[in-house]
Amino acid sequence: MRMLLIDTTTSNALVSIIEDNDILYKFESVINKDMASKILPIIKEGFESVEFSINDIDKIFVVNGPGSFTGIRVGVTIAKTVAWSLNKDIVPLSSLELMATTNTEKKYIVPMIDARRGNVFAGIYDKDLNIIKKDSLISLEKLTSNLNEDYELVSYDDIENSLKPNIDILKIISKHKSDKGVNPHNLNPNYLKLTEAEENLGVH
Repeated sequence: MRMLLIDTTTSNALVSIIEDNDILYKFESVINKDMASKILPIIKEGFESVEFSINDIDKIFVVNGPGSFTGIRVGVTIAKTVAWSLNKDIVPLSSLELMATTNTEKKYIVPMIDARRGNVFAGIYDKDLNIIKKDSLISLEKLTSNLNEDYELVSYDDIENSLKPNIDILKIISKHKSDKGVNPHNLNPNYLKLTEAEENLGVH
């Protein structure tokens, strides 16, 4: 099976091309601005480096949130366009679950993304990526108040006592490669909160 993975939900962009259990191409780097204009050439470069074209992929994995509003839209739009044009299904992934693939000796992993104003997008997973606490928008203080040494905090952001994620692509692909994909038209971003404009308008 040939697969494409796209994650633009944080400034740490990730693009990978996988065949069965082999990572044939991996781009992972910080992109602080112009994500939309930079990610397509990266995908193009990836397929130029492997022995098949984007037309030959069997499945598209896209991380659809939570994270940056703009970043989420970039990845989801690209994935939907490619999937629609190639008549492929898409498997959406959680950015927090992807971060939870980080190897650790701790029993539980707590991936976090800074959501400003003292809040974080966070979830709690075990080492097999089973959900212990569903992804949510939560106060950082509330989240960490009841955690002990069994929990490893991971984040790309500058959050106290957290490790930088070390993504295990094959781990998350292995868990989800048999997932039934969704029709591209039915794929929606998972923002987990209102946009600032909606908050200001009092939309609920």
